[in-house]
Amino acid sequence: MKIIKVSNSTEMSKTAGEMIAEKVKSNPEIVLGLATGGTPVGTYQHLIEDHQKNGTSYSKASSVNLDEYIGLPRTDVNSYYAFMKTNLFDHIDIKPERTFIPDGSAPDLEAECANYEKKIAELGGVDLQLLGIGRNGHIAFNEPGTPFSSRTHIISLTEETIADNARFFASPEEVPTKAITMGISTILESKEIILLANGKSKAEAIRSLVKGEITEDFPASALQRHGNVTIIADEEALSLI
Repeated sequence: MKIIKVSNSTEMSKTAGEMIAEKVKSNPEIVLGLATGGTPVGTYQHLIEDHQKNGTSYSKASSVNLDEYIGLPRTDVNSYYAFMKTNLFDHIDIKPERTFIPDGSAPDLEAECANYEKKIAELGGVDLQLLGIGRNGHIAFNEPGTPFSSRTHIISLTEETIADNARFFASPEEVPTKAITMGISTILESKEIILLANGKSKAEAIRSLVKGEITEDFPASALQRHGNVTIIADEEALSLI
């Protein structure tokens, strides 16, 4: 596990953005695993700026997102489908038919999970997966107790995760309580992983990730079993290690 220490979230985003852009340049047909939420927004802004200034092309690349809320139509501004369009896809030259996000409004959610796994396999797996980390150690929406053997599945969100996500909604009651998420086993099959963390609120999670025991009670600890993980975190997030 490689750790890159940065001074703040701006430097974290720039460092991650530069790494991703270089990977895209060296492998134009790359399959990117993408994350949502507040943490990767700055990284996506860097990718947009790089695309506009340097012409880094995503026309042959593909992307698969980690997760999506269940019950929100794709037209909802809080859906991760809308998030990705607003924060990245509408500003680079990636082809819409090469971007894949679980459909949380699918009539058969179990079939949607199975089809998503099939799509990832058809793409040849994820070359580079971008991750954040929850305060309780969740990666994607894999909450504590999720089996390490899990594939794409339906998950009930914990009260802590719902509270963390409430800032994006008009009221806590509007926050979805379930999601479709890539499983831990699916994530671990990625060839390379970059995990981002910033702020004091993530310090305990990063300490547990780096120095804690490997346990399903702390989903991110599964990353200790992966051979190519880079953590990019600021001083506050790394303060306990």
